[in-house]
Amino acid sequence: MNDDLADTGKAARKRLPRSAHGEWAPAPERRDPVDILEKEAEPRVPELMPIRYARMAGSLFAFYRGTPAVMAADLAGLPDSGLTVQLCGDAHLSNFGLFASPERRLVFDLNDFDETLPGPFEWDVKRLAASFAVASLDNHAGERTARDTAAEAARSYRTHLRELAGAPELAVWYAHIAADDLLQEIGSSLHRARVRRTLDKARRTDSGKAVAKLTEPGPDGTPRFVHDPPMIEPAGEEDRTVVEQVFADYRASLPRAQAQLLDRFRILDAARKVVGVGSVGTRCFVVLLQGRTVGELFVLQVKEAEPSVLAPYVDAPVAHEGQRVVEGQHLLQAFGDIFLGWSTGPAGRHFYWRQLLDMKGSASTEDMPDRLMLQYAGLCGRALARGHARSGNRAAIAAYLGGGTSFDDAMAAFALAYARQTRDDYAAFTQATRDGRLPVTT
Repeated sequence: MNDDLADTGKAARKRLPRSAHGEWAPAPERRDPVDILEKEAEPRVPELMPIRYARMAGSLFAFYRGTPAVMAADLAGLPDSGLTVQLCGDAHLSNFGLFASPERRLVFDLNDFDETLPGPFEWDVKRLAASFAVASLDNHAGERTARDTAAEAARSYRTHLRELAGAPELAVWYAHIAADDLLQEIGSSLHRARVRRTLDKARRTDSGKAVAKLTEPGPDGTPRFVHDPPMIEPAGEEDRTVVEQVFADYRASLPRAQAQLLDRFRILDAARKVVGVGSVGTRCFVVLLQGRTVGELFVLQVKEAEPSVLAPYVDAPVAHEGQRVVEGQHLLQAFGDIFLGWSTGPAGRHFYWRQLLDMKGSASTEDMPDRLMLQYAGLCGRALARGHARSGNRAAIAAYLGGGTSFDDAMAAFALAYARQTRDDYAAFTQATRDGRLPVTT
């Protein structure tokens, strides 16, 4: 390991001891989380916001998922290490999952980059660790279990980052987590069967499934998106012209080979589609394509790219929000979607494009046994470390983290304290929905 690079990490440790990361108390001037949510809603589609709030109201963890802007403001008010990586920006446990590599192998990695920007590495680790504490409490586990699970996410991040710090550059770049290898790491046969079911389901969750679920034959027999407002609303004739214009802009963002592949398809239909929890209210669409030779169908998703929730707190100028998301994904992910690109739409809005489903799968933590949750925390910490090692000064971060458990213990303390804060914020949010300040669909 380069001694000069390691010295940078040791110097950062003197400025901000690892134990300091365990401290959390709301600042006297802390913004009201409900105010932040209302501010986020201003540029979004008004009639969709009640859907977003209803989804967030479903559980403590759903609320946590929907409030990255609240946590970004909280993290920005804390001292930081000064060790910068390309952040996911919203590295909670549900933003990791399974998907297909271009070689059609199932891999596990980060899979959401809407908030990606450069920033202090520990912001992602805190977001991840706190998500496990929140999810554990939401599953009615005790605080000891919540703390242990958060500590495991941090421990795995630290140990894998330190392993990667001594690896060659190309080895770090090519490192990935093959999904089939995960089965060998599961000790319990019961848990192994659960993981195998998740893998099998992911392999079946492809574009064909999206086509079957979202389309039906039109009057002329040509497949069209179903009409199921407000969740999915097919585009009108005027909108089709706009879609084709934006499609051409998207094509121009692709490498030449992928652009030529895209030319082998034609647009059949487009629709607005509600997605996710935190993204509800943004302008998101799906585009149905058909191969020109044998007529195969597949679906692209078009998501509006708003400024990152981290943007007010980091010095990272952005020319195009869709391009920001795409380039951040390329930096952090071991394998990227070959159709990943960006475009500018009506009114200068920014979008990014990707395949809607490509052997995609995720872990359900709602009823996950504590032991399996602990293993999942380790897996997510490992994936996050790999992403950060690709984009940041891994030798400096490894030197900062050290070989002991000081960082793990601090992250666990922070995660538990922030989970309590999230519980308080959730109560305030729930009251705001009861009062009618935040409208909720019934």
